[in-house]
Amino acid sequence: MPPAPGDREARREDVSEAVWQVLADKGFGGLTLRAVATAMGVSTGMLMHYFPTKRALVAHALDVLEKRTAERPRRARPAEGLAAVRAMLLDILPLTSDDTARNRIWVSSWDLALADPELGAAQADRYTRLRATIRPHFEAARAQGEVPETADPEQLAAAAVAFVHGLVVQALFDPGRFPVTVQTAMLDDFLAMTARASE
Repeated sequence: MPPAPGDREARREDVSEAVWQVLADKGFGGLTLRAVATAMGVSTGMLMHYFPTKRALVAHALDVLEKRTAERPRRARPAEGLAAVRAMLLDILPLTSDDTARNRIWVSSWDLALADPELGAAQADRYTRLRATIRPHFEAARAQGEVPETADPEQLAAAAVAFVHGLVVQALFDPGRFPVTVQTAMLDDFLAMTARASE
């Protein structure tokens, strides 16, 4: 018997917590209806009232991950310019244990997104939104003379996202080579090179 509407909503938070627990422990590779049901202490059949297919579970897990990412603690951001870009990019890097866990989960989701056109389009949209949040700060940096007048803020935002996510992957696979101090120094070098072009 499916859960009543009130029970369904009350259970949804429990389901989301269990999904997050499985993601944190095993990534998307270990995300199954059985694993989530075990984390909740319920039957797989009960869970199928919420997620009739594995794909429905994956889509919900991506929503949970995006929500957790949006709600994470962030650094205070300067109003505009390269200092604001720096703060935003530092918030993406795996500089804490929580940030590392969240980045591991995101990276584990890419294989699924590449194999599913709808999930892939949603991931592409996430990147579009991320670039759009960074671009105005490069526009401000250009207006303040921090980057060349001829610089394209859209391209700078794309380069910044490409750089920081490339660094994320390297830091996840080789944390000894890319500790917090190295990640931060590399980010500062990247921003310095971006600014130096205006000299």
